[in-house]
Amino acid sequence: MFRNALPFVLMILTLLIARQIYPYTSFMQPEVPDGFSIEVVATDLGGPTCLEWYDEDTLIVCDRDEGRILSLDAGMNRTVLLSGLNKPHDIGITSDHIFVSEAGELVRFDHIGLENIENKTTLISGIPTGNHQTNAVNILPNGTLIWHSGSTCNVCDEDDSRNGALLWVNGSSGDHGIIASGVRNSFDGVWVPTIGYVFTDNGRDWEGDHPDEELNLLEEGGFYGWPDDSPSNPIPDGSIAPIARWTPHTSMNGLALRPASSSLPGGNATVYATVYGSWNTILPQGHEIVQIDLDQSTGEVKSSTSVFATDVGTPLPIDFHPNGDLYFAVFGSNGKLYKISQT
Repeated sequence: MFRNALPFVLMILTLLIARQIYPYTSFMQPEVPDGFSIEVVATDLGGPTCLEWYDEDTLIVCDRDEGRILSLDAGMNRTVLLSGLNKPHDIGITSDHIFVSEAGELVRFDHIGLENIENKTTLISGIPTGNHQTNAVNILPNGTLIWHSGSTCNVCDEDDSRNGALLWVNGSSGDHGIIASGVRNSFDGVWVPTIGYVFTDNGRDWEGDHPDEELNLLEEGGFYGWPDDSPSNPIPDGSIAPIARWTPHTSMNGLALRPASSSLPGGNATVYATVYGSWNTILPQGHEIVQIDLDQSTGEVKSSTSVFATDVGTPLPIDFHPNGDLYFAVFGSNGKLYKISQT
């Protein structure tokens, strides 16, 4: 009897393996709405986790796999700006400093332009890493850094309260503290004028349709639910509910604020988010870019979150060029960089 069942078992295993590999292959054909085009503009970027336009002709890319920071010029020719880093996830750039989020560390470099980067200073170290690591570092309008620190586990009580949280950081001294807790694994955030700082958060696995992936609005000292949430109690007492939700276990990650120069749909409070896709679902889900229109007066979602681009592989970082074109990179598939523009 076992022999009769063996071909069926092998077929199921093959399909499961294919389902896991598929998003990382080149078989997906990205699709965007009529009136827009999508094209690959660079490849072999390793494991890209950040994109940031330094100026109109220079794109900064974090390559987590190779431990380096790259710059791409207008012709997509690359230069290695920094190397020997420990899983660099994101950067924040001011006129004088470059802040780099590594695994469990936040470091600072002095810089004059991009030709002279020196004087590495460790601002914070020793934050535990596990299931997730320290993620985005962004700069608020008042100069304070917001550093995203993932949980070490799927569901647990953390030994270090800086895990599963957003941290405020003084970029000069390294002084820091918790500005938001109960945030399991927030990949990125962005400042939206008149609304505030919004950020993604990816919830626990292995609990069916619980929980939705989230877009949250930062409230200082706020608690966002993890690990106290459960299928029967998705928003625990005292926690802050998300302002937008997306398909459970699909991993909503990078965020970019639509500029007024963009021809992509939306307004001055529209953010675009990458949805990586999940290994924690039977059928493939995610692998898309979504549009979230926020109300500038209330900070609430104007309408349902909508899909803008589909079958885009495993996207992580995303950013708008100053001219309004949208760029994003996929993790896997040799680290491809895509551009979406109006035709």
